[in-house]
Amino acid sequence: MTKTSALMLNMNTTRNDYVRFGKLDIAEPLYDLVNNEIAAGTGIKADDFWSSLEGIIGDLGPRNAELLKFRDELQGKIDAWHRQHRSQAHDQKAYKKFLTEIGYLVDEVEDFNIDPQNIDAEIAEIPGPQLVVPLDNARYVLNAVNARWRSLYDALYSTDVVPESDGCGRIKKYNSIRGDKVISIARQFLDRHFPFERESHRHVIHYCIENNEVVGKMGDGSHSSLLKPQQFIGYTGDPANPNTILLLHHDLHVEICLGEGYFIGRKDHAKIYDIYIEAAVTSIMDCEDSVSSVDTEDKIVVYRHWLGVMKGSLARTIVKDDETIERVMEPDRIYTGPHGEEVVMHGRSLMLIRNAGSHLQTDAVLYEGNPIPETMLDAMVTSLCAKHDLNGNGLYRNSRKGSVYIVKPKMHGPDEVAHADELFCRVEDALDMPRNTLKIGIMDEERRTSVNLKACIRAVKDRLAFINTGFLDRTGDDIHTNMEAGPVVPKGELKTTKWLQAYEASNVQVGLDCGLMDRAHIGKGMWAMPDEMNAMMKNKIQHLKAGANTSWVPSPIAATLHAFHYHRLNVHSRQQAILKTNKQVPVEDILDIPLLKRELTAEAIRHELENNAQGILGYVSRWIGQGVGCSKVPDINGIGLMEDCATLRISSQHIVNWLHHGILTEKEVRATMQRMAVIVDRQNRGDSNYQAMAEDFENSIPFQAALDLVFKGGQQPNGYTEHILYARRRELKAS
Repeated sequence: MTKTSALMLNMNTTRNDYVRFGKLDIAEPLYDLVNNEIAAGTGIKADDFWSSLEGIIGDLGPRNAELLKFRDELQGKIDAWHRQHRSQAHDQKAYKKFLTEIGYLVDEVEDFNIDPQNIDAEIAEIPGPQLVVPLDNARYVLNAVNARWRSLYDALYSTDVVPESDGCGRIKKYNSIRGDKVISIARQFLDRHFPFERESHRHVIHYCIENNEVVGKMGDGSHSSLLKPQQFIGYTGDPANPNTILLLHHDLHVEICLGEGYFIGRKDHAKIYDIYIEAAVTSIMDCEDSVSSVDTEDKIVVYRHWLGVMKGSLARTIVKDDETIERVMEPDRIYTGPHGEEVVMHGRSLMLIRNAGSHLQTDAVLYEGNPIPETMLDAMVTSLCAKHDLNGNGLYRNSRKGSVYIVKPKMHGPDEVAHADELFCRVEDALDMPRNTLKIGIMDEERRTSVNLKACIRAVKDRLAFINTGFLDRTGDDIHTNMEAGPVVPKGELKTTKWLQAYEASNVQVGLDCGLMDRAHIGKGMWAMPDEMNAMMKNKIQHLKAGANTSWVPSPIAATLHAFHYHRLNVHSRQQAILKTNKQVPVEDILDIPLLKRELTAEAIRHELENNAQGILGYVSRWIGQGVGCSKVPDINGIGLMEDCATLRISSQHIVNWLHHGILTEKEVRATMQRMAVIVDRQNRGDSNYQAMAEDFENSIPFQAALDLVFKGGQQPNGYTEHILYARRRELKAS
């Protein structure tokens, strides 16, 4: 091999050292990472890895380019159709016929059932919350990995689920009144889902194990066993005075912790010092929407963290109260079963990984001097990392069934899904994996996938493990696809539109019709307000009622609280009821365009623009300025919202749409952006690493990126934001 250097001006990169391998030029740090850290112990020789990647890029790269070109061609035809018919009332039948003629809508496929093998119970059998975390942040990654078991007491005490009235305020010191309220809620939880034959958990003064059953001794001297003895799974310690008792309900475990506790449980009359519940049963480690990964340096961090997760060695050292603490991955949990047998519970969340979309390129590897599809590099490197888990090289196992779960975002239609299947086949061959070891998750977040979902699923029916709706990306795609149709309704009204309700219902119905029940995940999107847990507790159960067996949450605490919903509602029964009803959703409803059909007041227009501008600037200032890919951004009302590239897509495309149709002017947008930048700067004044935008608008790269997203947003393929973000972040890093 020889070392070369390249200057990719079209990607605004600085000069990097590359290692030549055949037709590949590989950035030296990536080459060293794969050769020296990842490949060892996998049974795959480094040279064979690079040779296989070269073949994959050479064979599949042109097809990837063709599929992206077809996206653009379809968009051009849809734009022309809308311009031609804009002066007429929208004809849904004619629109559907047109989409079929151009190949946007494909023919209906015959009925079938998916048949993936070796799916882990966390996906096939256990409904529960799912975390999505940026893989470039080790602290977040470890928090997610270890969020399988979480303290119910901490989740209740630290959030607004417990009201601050009647002396229950969250003060600096421990508030025993609030703590008592937490204990009361926890006892209600136990009574509801793990009732005794007689009496209540509130009356228990001592728990023990007698005759292979859980027995509660009451204050009046009476005894009672669980109404359903089969809920008792195991315990630790002495049966007469157990340290923990493990229970099961709706396939989720709950651990009652007994003994001398701290704060909340210190004075508990039954000596319950906490209750740990299974929370984030699965977690998605994200290489895509929630990361700011624009070059080799960033990619190395992402890959190294995933390698650490797969080997069980990921650790992070922190200093807290002058004490150095090393955070590591939690071990499995060991119990004694009812009949003395050993019971081993998985101590960590089952991890999936989300690769980058096929529209992105990376110059971490060049093929014949050109950047390669980032998703292909992700597929090869992350799967090679996963070989350590498959081979049992690490401290712990992620998949006990021998599968690797890869979520594929931003696929448009069945041809692109089939292309992903071909890529996975090639990766399996390259890495000596049995066919369909690599399981796929379809993100149903682009309209051409939604309206052809059954055909998409069929293309990967033997490796499918996951489908998931994504409101934000799906909305951004909807706005961009129908940009020429007319102005869309205000952003807040999009959640009540016909197309969204149809899309969410159709996703579940199609998934169930294709046999996903008890075989794969049917997921729903993110709760975006991490501080509004009381509201989440009131609303997010709707995702389960809709038929989802998993749903996204923004934090381990949110996962802990969302787990309540999976105890309250039997998802298996709900899916069976939906399948029995078999209410098919007309594709015309999914294609409905949410056009504005009324005049808006100047105040309403101003408020909408300010809200969108606030979200864009708050997110971009950190993405570009600090390389933070997912952050909590206060909205115009001061409510913290989780923002990522998906939320950015909808906010930017919404402004683009209103600009295009004359509701806004460029002058108004610029003035509002400048005014809101001052507010965003003020909101971030406590962050020493923050770079203010309002001090110099012309030379603020984050501010100019925000303008690009609006004034160049109409020309971005499918309205995606990453091309602008990548270029501007690289510009800032170079400066």
